[in-house]
Amino acid sequence: MTTTTTMTRRSTFRFVAGAPALAAAFGGLVRAQGAPKPGDGRKGLKLAARSKLVMVGDSITDAGRARPVGEGRGDAIGKGYVMMVEALLGAVYADQWIRVVNQGISGNTVRDLKARWQTDVLDLAPDWVSVMIGANDVWRQFDSPLQKEAHVLPEEYERTLEELVLTTLPKVKGMVLITPFYLEPNRSDAMRAAMDRYGAAVRRLAEKHRTLFVDSQAPFDEVLKTYYPATLNWDRVHPDYVGSMVLARAFVDAIGFDWRR
Repeated sequence: MTTTTTMTRRSTFRFVAGAPALAAAFGGLVRAQGAPKPGDGRKGLKLAARSKLVMVGDSITDAGRARPVGEGRGDAIGKGYVMMVEALLGAVYADQWIRVVNQGISGNTVRDLKARWQTDVLDLAPDWVSVMIGANDVWRQFDSPLQKEAHVLPEEYERTLEELVLTTLPKVKGMVLITPFYLEPNRSDAMRAAMDRYGAAVRRLAEKHRTLFVDSQAPFDEVLKTYYPATLNWDRVHPDYVGSMVLARAFVDAIGFDWRR
């Protein structure tokens, strides 16, 4: 995948300044599973003060981040949803000093994550790890149908992702598993249907291993009741800044973010 997100860090901070109002406007959005709901007794940010959060995935996560480690000044964190997560935590939870690191790599499948997991994730000694992977695992089956060696089928996808979860959980305080998504409201569309199957695998693993879970497709489905998919991006895979905020909002909801803080 080629990253097409073009938002700058400075413009994102201006955008984030209005995020509470945006959140209110999104009132009807489906909340991510694992996010605190009224009366459920699970209030407060789940990441402790001075936690290190490593966010790993493909180009949707990468979004032009620095190499070899995506953190630091300027656009080092990238220009997508990870930057917005960092901005929201930094603006609203400034006193908590949450450190966010972006370790996404464009074009990655779950196979690629497995190959670099030790050096790019575990060696960074994270307190929390979030994973969003699957877009390329699905996409290669549609844009490169003859190159079957590049296809990561559902069984391999779920098995490999579970290996990463099992390897990581004993070493961290928590994980967040995020489903892949497709910016297509028609559930019978072949690629959307395939993406939903991969998303269901992520849900199963989150439930089985009791991780936090973000159903990223659900809030996009709500937004797509208003927007035509190409409004968020023509390829229906890489979200623009509005789509990146949809992702960031779903993520911070899942970790107990308080929009009224």
